[in-house]
Amino acid sequence: MDRKVLDKMNYGLFVVGTAWQGKRIGCVVNSFAQVTSNMPQKFTITLNRDNETCKALLESRSFAVTLIGKDCPKTLIDLFGYKSSRVSDKYTDYETFTDSMGNPFIKEGMVARVSCKVVDTMDVGRYVLFLCDSVDGELLGEGRMLTADEYLGKNKSSTPPTATVYRTLEEVGGWVCPWCGFVYYGEKLPDGYVCPLCGCPGDKFTRKEG
Repeated sequence: MDRKVLDKMNYGLFVVGTAWQGKRIGCVVNSFAQVTSNMPQKFTITLNRDNETCKALLESRSFAVTLIGKDCPKTLIDLFGYKSSRVSDKYTDYETFTDSMGNPFIKEGMVARVSCKVVDTMDVGRYVLFLCDSVDGELLGEGRMLTADEYLGKNKSSTPPTATVYRTLEEVGGWVCPWCGFVYYGEKLPDGYVCPLCGCPGDKFTRKEG
């Protein structure tokens, strides 16, 4: 299939957070979707197996997801979209709240929250699809949520190819950082490359086949 077809599709942007082993884990996703309207409403969310949030959610089985507002600070999106929960607590610099299941969420820059518990999972290759029941939710702000089209339109030059806000979430193949798990997608690493998350030298990376 022509991958440019995917560029014609638009998605909302969300921050998903969960509590796991005493840590607060979270990231930006564009894969949260409502699938039923009857009570409790069912949602799905899909996460890359290499993502720390996916590993945490497979154990915690619940999460809070917030809808990113159009006026959300770019620094917040960059933090949750491009940094790894393996190496830092992304919530430290923000006032953080917890839902009824103990999952962390931030109100700043967000327009709504939905909390869910996982009722089933499906293996979809490098990804895991989680089927979830809604537990509760609330409005957090005025206005509409930010979409992938709007985000990419403002930040075309600064969107890395592995960002979770990209429609094409990753390219085939790549290189894995042994220290933090970051994946660089490409046929070869640039000369002198170091991991942008933890500083690991590129010559220590291992090949990841697609």
